[in-house]
Amino acid sequence: MTERHPNPPYKRIAAEEAWAPAELIRLYRKEIEEKAVADPGFHSLWGFFSGASEKAQAHNRRIQDLGEERIRDMDDSGIDIQVVSLTSPGVQIFDPATATSLAERFNDELAEGIARHPDRFVGLAAFSPLDPANAAKELERSVKKLGLRGGILNSHTLGTYLDDERYWEIFEAAEALDVPIYLHPQTPPANMIEPFLERGLDAAVYGFACETGLHALRLLVAGLFDRFPRLQIALGHCGEALPYWLSRIDYMHGHISVSRRYPNVRPLKRKASDYLRENFHYTSSGVGWAPPVMFVREVIGADRMMYAMDYPWQFVPSEVGELEAMPIGETAMKQFFEDNARALFKITAP
Repeated sequence: MTERHPNPPYKRIAAEEAWAPAELIRLYRKEIEEKAVADPGFHSLWGFFSGASEKAQAHNRRIQDLGEERIRDMDDSGIDIQVVSLTSPGVQIFDPATATSLAERFNDELAEGIARHPDRFVGLAAFSPLDPANAAKELERSVKKLGLRGGILNSHTLGTYLDDERYWEIFEAAEALDVPIYLHPQTPPANMIEPFLERGLDAAVYGFACETGLHALRLLVAGLFDRFPRLQIALGHCGEALPYWLSRIDYMHGHISVSRRYPNVRPLKRKASDYLRENFHYTSSGVGWAPPVMFVREVIGADRMMYAMDYPWQFVPSEVGELEAMPIGETAMKQFFEDNARALFKITAP
């Protein structure tokens, strides 16, 4: 284990840190008990974390806290500031009207928690993706009135992906507000999850990356960034593996988009890899390992790769020291831990 710098010349900002208000945990438990939501991934993940095991109880205690325990954990692992967002699947398992109402209340609650510790937290706004008009309004309210720094999209919503243009009002609002959307993982939807479930691969071990990388590519090839060229999307987990596929995505999409084989695929104004370099930002959440972090910095750009821990889902305090051992120099280390997050989320203090 590599010890972290005891007094670094930079702040450490963790950019993908989860929170769930007590009401949301209660609603998740109710949904699991009543089996009202036909989403096997939700039942697999939250069925475990709604249980009575010591691990589940400790996780749920941490994820609900926006005060003393969370700050103590930050101090113990060397984190100065967290970018906090509603945990997956957020409000996205509920009907649009309910989800919109919950998002408003939870955003207010998050803003109140941030106001109690403004030097330690900033936040992202939840919204109901299937209610795009109200989602856009809530994003605007949350940014302009509550001071939140963007939106959190917990990937698919009961199997619906936002590459359909009927939902693009949300992205239009984000571009107009000049704030990012963080595309956070979900377990794969019902029509995708079975091969993952039978071997326990449905969640963070692999299913998250497959599902969220798919969503990001669907948005890209649908022409989202040709419509909204200034829109910025954040991806965790070193880009859900997409940076490793840049060359193949360019080659194959270039052929597919002109073949007329797929009626919903059309040529883009730029190469797919251009969008992945210019319209996406990447975090290290869940990847406390230097080689993939350095790879993304190399192939995407050092100004687009930033630190995240994925607290409390993957709370590993020692990873800070492991990443501070990267041979990139002090200026680049400050860029990774602090500057890129400040720029993307407009964090000006402390």
